[in-house]
Amino acid sequence: MVDLSQYLPILIFLGIALALSAAFVFLPMGVARLTGTHQPNAEKNSEYECGFPAFEDPRSQFDVRFYLLAILFVVFDLEAAFLFPWAVTFTKLGWASWITMMVFIGELVVGLAYAWKVGALDWE
Repeated sequence: MVDLSQYLPILIFLGIALALSAAFVFLPMGVARLTGTHQPNAEKNSEYECGFPAFEDPRSQFDVRFYLLAILFVVFDLEAAFLFPWAVTFTKLGWASWITMMVFIGELVVGLAYAWKVGALDWE
């Protein structure tokens, strides 16, 4: 026979986590429903960001090129995040770190050349 009493703390922890996450999700929705903030009217539906009505549905899909450009930005932003600490400690790390960083930068240059070649950086 297996003693399952050792799993009781885990089940209690999971129950508390489930109760708290349900409270964090459903409590604000219930408060909004009770206070009446969910009722739309003309004032709530008016334009508030730019001052003129939207040209199209705000829930329309973005072009996939936008996402590709955003991913490329994140990749090259992370390159800069890795490059600065490496440059600060370059003299202490030696030749192995220099070779490793040149391989890393080389891979990023190849990726940039490929993105440039396929037209991922062109915007119409």
